[in-house]
Amino acid sequence: MPRIPVKLVTWDEIVEWSWGLAEKIMDDGYIPDVIIAIARGGYVPARLLCDFLGVENLLSIQSQHWTEAAKKDERALIKFEYHINLSGYKALLVDDIIDTGESVILARDFIKKYWSPKELRTATLQWISPVAKIKPDYYYLEVKEWIWFQYPWTRLEDVTQFIKRIIETEFKNNARVQWNEKELEEAFYEWYGITVDKKYITKAINMLIRKGILRSENGILRYVTQ
Repeated sequence: MPRIPVKLVTWDEIVEWSWGLAEKIMDDGYIPDVIIAIARGGYVPARLLCDFLGVENLLSIQSQHWTEAAKKDERALIKFEYHINLSGYKALLVDDIIDTGESVILARDFIKKYWSPKELRTATLQWISPVAKIKPDYYYLEVKEWIWFQYPWTRLEDVTQFIKRIIETEFKNNARVQWNEKELEEAFYEWYGITVDKKYITKAINMLIRKGILRSENGILRYVTQ
């Protein structure tokens, strides 16, 4: 069993889920005048919903909670605040997933207070119902057990953070002080139960080296302590 349950999501699944979500919204008779993507996870679903719902107007707001893959920051926050006038507009706020729901709650409340839409509803691809503080107006999949959805638009970002966590944890526990790439591939599967293209592992290692987190010596990788 992996230490952290992860679902590797494909682009085809994203299109399928977004199509299904659009169908649910249309069946309910709600066609927004503007779609608002929560940056960054909501960008792709929001753009697909624009296409599938026939909506031309697309905005974004950055409400951020997860600062590291599968590791929760202390609180959500709005980054780069700006104010616009949406009075008279029916709006749809879109994110990829609701886990705790804090990012969506914060964005929703900010938009209602400062952007003043005529109506605002929420939509996500997934809703993790046991832990979520809110239920979106529209969702495609209800998830009843917590799992980290590894979306295709965060593939390298998540792989890099996952590998960093493996190395830091093993170093802290005095279980491992050096690695090679093959060993990290094997540990990655053991920890997360997914297999990604080898190029992501290689690229993630190189990124950690550039950031000064790893040091490479003749193919041996060592964690650089501060």
